[in-house]
Amino acid sequence: MVEPDHPKLSIVRQCELLHISRSAFYYEAAGENPFNLMVMTLLDRLYLESPAYGARQMRRRLRRLGVFVSRKRVSRLMRLMGLTAIYQKPNTSRPHPEHRIYPYLLRDVAIERSNQVWCSDITYIPMRRGFLYLVVIMDWASRRVLSWRLSNTLDTGFCVEALEDAIRKHGRPEIFNTDQGCQFTSEDFTNVLKAHGVQISMDGKGRWMDNVMVERLWRSLKYECVFLHAFETGREAEKEIGDWIELYNHVRPHSKLDDLTPAEAYSMKLGTGNPTPQTQKKAA
Repeated sequence: MVEPDHPKLSIVRQCELLHISRSAFYYEAAGENPFNLMVMTLLDRLYLESPAYGARQMRRRLRRLGVFVSRKRVSRLMRLMGLTAIYQKPNTSRPHPEHRIYPYLLRDVAIERSNQVWCSDITYIPMRRGFLYLVVIMDWASRRVLSWRLSNTLDTGFCVEALEDAIRKHGRPEIFNTDQGCQFTSEDFTNVLKAHGVQISMDGKGRWMDNVMVERLWRSLKYECVFLHAFETGREAEKEIGDWIELYNHVRPHSKLDDLTPAEAYSMKLGTGNPTPQTQKKAA
């Protein structure tokens, strides 16, 4: 879909229009052997079914499937995939030691308006000969996916690109809530939020349930799209995932939203506190 020799549009601009990061365009198969990639795909499926499983229990499940690997390998692959058992325990996942951790702001807060609270998360996307990572920015009240990016590394850049894209298209939230992953605690990410006057909230220990909406999105995306395709290239993954997110936002009704689609719920729940780009144009 990206044409490197396009006479008018640079690769950077084409990636912006297609909602993919440059790293996804330049994607090359990750350096894992086929056996490890097979194990990672199984781990991804098992994690969706049992997100409280750590490396020991995952190893036992794999053995029952006839896949014999060491706990050390399972642990390494889970780290590579960004998978962490989500039950409460000490020192589950440590943020970067030099990054500031912000307090949790959502306790006893009624979240009823669009752009009141946004949240974000990252998931692993298996490929036929490698893997990518997907980040989404989601509106809490409506469940609408506001922006997303693919990357072949777990760096901060693609998360910042998704955040800036969401703010450019939809205005800004009052509060942005994430876990304590190093991508979200980095100054590159938090400085964007500060520059737009957004309050920063981060989950503390035992608050994993606050991410359950995005976890449900991951489950639906993977069973209805990712696991049905063996993506050959980053461009193919970008197209199929983009089509699915478009359907999720604009076609698929949600029982939690009184059978509205996320896009319909987002429009209905818009408050007046933070103008969107559309309302700013009307005011002008």
